[in-house]
Amino acid sequence: MTIANQKGGVGKTTSSVNLAASLAMHGAQVLVVDLDPQGNASTALGIDHHAEVPSIYDVLIEDMPLAEIVVPAPEIPNLFCAPATLNLAGAEIELVSKVARESRLQRALEAYNKEKFDYVLIDCPPSLGLLTVNALVGGDELLIPIQCEYYALEGLGQLIRTVDLVKAHLNPTLSVSTILLTMYDARTRLAAQVAEDVRNHFGDVVLSTVIPRSVRVSEAPSYGQSVMTYDPGSSGALAYSEAASEMAHRGAGAVQ
Repeated sequence: MTIANQKGGVGKTTSSVNLAASLAMHGAQVLVVDLDPQGNASTALGIDHHAEVPSIYDVLIEDMPLAEIVVPAPEIPNLFCAPATLNLAGAEIELVSKVARESRLQRALEAYNKEKFDYVLIDCPPSLGLLTVNALVGGDELLIPIQCEYYALEGLGQLIRTVDLVKAHLNPTLSVSTILLTMYDARTRLAAQVAEDVRNHFGDVVLSTVIPRSVRVSEAPSYGQSVMTYDPGSSGALAYSEAASEMAHRGAGAVQ
């Protein structure tokens, strides 16, 4: 499942990490692929990602096998990560001259033994460049986090157009399976209005669970943790746990 939205600050990495942690804590085997050069997902999972660490950059550019870079998250059993380093910042340019540049992640995932994982979550950078395209080609499903703020739906058309192009030319199986409403502030009428607009527009793919604005969710990464381990009783942790459960049940329903 690819987690993408070219808008920055909508909760992509936060959602990737906390959904992954929640699924892993309920016994699922989960892999997080960090495709964002900032490496925030790697940080939040307590994983080293300084320049010397073998990372997703080596997989995309140097053809290193994915198995050589995947490491377990220290805090949570069943949770694994393919870390990102700052080298990835140059990958957008280096990928341009590569053969089959849009499907390099897909090829790496196909060569890797994914059978041991119930979920593979791919965290994208806030852009629609080649890294995000690789993620869209490499994933089967797309989860779009949308924050409940005024500009939420701006730029979404551009993302959907990119998805349609990827489906038409590179990955016909890709589908927008899930939309997650984040940063919901129950005190404002605007948040309720945006949520209603999104539900009217996208219907059943929008999860009924919304993620509230939460200081705890923002604090957790600075301790190298997800909010699931940092403060399991907080409103943010409970909401992500509920969203993960909703996703898992949907997935089970789809399989049946």
